[in-house]
Amino acid sequence: MPTPATEGREQEVTVETDLVKVVLSNRGGVIKRWELKRYLTSDPRDPKPIQLVPSLAKDVSLTLPLTVQVPDAKLQERLTRGLYAVSGKDATLSAAQPAADIALSYKDPETGMQVSKRLTFHHGSYLVDLTLETTGVSSSTTLSLGTNFGIHEWQEGFVGFIGPATFINGKLAKDTPEKEDLRAGQVTWVALQDKYFLAALFPADPGTRIAVVRKEGEKLVSVGLRIPATAGALLSRYRLFVGPKEYDTLAALKLELEETIDFGWFIYGSWSIVRAVAKPLFYAIRYLHEITHNYGVAIILITVFIKLLLAPLAYKSYKSMKDMAAVQPEMMALQKKYADDRERLNKELMKFYKERKVNPVGGCLPMFIQIPVFVALFNILYMTIELRQAPFLLWVKDLSAQDPYYVLPILMGVTMFIQQKIQPTTMDPKQAQIMLLLPVFLTFLFISFPAGLVLYWLTNNVLTIAQQVITDRYLLPRTSVPAPQ
Repeated sequence: MPTPATEGREQEVTVETDLVKVVLSNRGGVIKRWELKRYLTSDPRDPKPIQLVPSLAKDVSLTLPLTVQVPDAKLQERLTRGLYAVSGKDATLSAAQPAADIALSYKDPETGMQVSKRLTFHHGSYLVDLTLETTGVSSSTTLSLGTNFGIHEWQEGFVGFIGPATFINGKLAKDTPEKEDLRAGQVTWVALQDKYFLAALFPADPGTRIAVVRKEGEKLVSVGLRIPATAGALLSRYRLFVGPKEYDTLAALKLELEETIDFGWFIYGSWSIVRAVAKPLFYAIRYLHEITHNYGVAIILITVFIKLLLAPLAYKSYKSMKDMAAVQPEMMALQKKYADDRERLNKELMKFYKERKVNPVGGCLPMFIQIPVFVALFNILYMTIELRQAPFLLWVKDLSAQDPYYVLPILMGVTMFIQQKIQPTTMDPKQAQIMLLLPVFLTFLFISFPAGLVLYWLTNNVLTIAQQVITDRYLLPRTSVPAPQ
């Protein structure tokens, strides 16, 4: 027979603000639903508000947010299934009613342990004030943020890190342990995140604490904060943030939560380089969006700006390529003459380059400089919620998703083909024919890339073609390579 504390009807309390809709349950005193009203799912037929409390299969153990966890299995069952007394009622917040308090309290009938949770919601904020009062806690107890709370989608692929994150002793850690990991120190916050959304719990008062990071199964994780054992009453104050990873919103909290945004995600060892480019690029795109009100137009404008910035280098690069093309017959003669002596050929080529003042790699510099920009924009489009579901024009409804009709990738491939045809080359005819397959390969590759990234590359190709035509006709109509001394 169940204990009296678990009998009775479940009661739900709903608090709605301009940003969220939250449903609390008195069974376990937990958060049952957390909807983000301003963010919708990507289903074009039936978009619904993003739900950050996951609904898992019945055979999967799921810890709901704000569950109090104890080692004793029977006590845990009562704390989880028990019906908490509720103080407060349904509320819709507004400027006229900017805050609402909901209290949930429980006294265990067997041990006398008491748990009281009070949540204060605020109009116009994703932050919730939380106080937890415990009495008669005789063993290690954890206030859990719940299983996958804050993780809307656990996607595979180029999406950065998904799962638990902690900020302890001034250091960010984003990793999932094999089972359970206890991390002691000055805990600033513990969090669960995907690439767009975040649930974070942080103590309101500074001090040394223990963060609990736990792997609960395949793609199932939880985090929490340890509550000290005490026979008397203990009052702990926290703040809870559950919402989108908007850079300004997170930075305004001054808790380093904005570090959860993966501006620098690419490959190991390149984070700092990409991040150094991505952040100012993100600021610039966002500033241009404030003027144009269209992120696609902002991407085009930032591409034009980058192209103008690199114009002097591009000119030198193009001149170097034309110079190399002019001396190509002489180079081929050297290669034929010393075909059987590789070492002698290399020496003669170095001597030849020096005498004719040409550089075989001089045309590659702008391409290498653009790689960090390309990767940084890739991260911005994939990782920042500001560009999630951001429309451009006509059929492009989401710059962070692939072009549904492949128009942009095809145009990009065509412009790349034109660019190759008008570009001077030092390759032999067979190599040149092989290189013409590159636009075809990249077209198929870019089909799955975000439309905003393809738009950047397409715009860059068009500008490069225009730049080459202008350079050929007006700046370098004839190429003069110094004769050998």
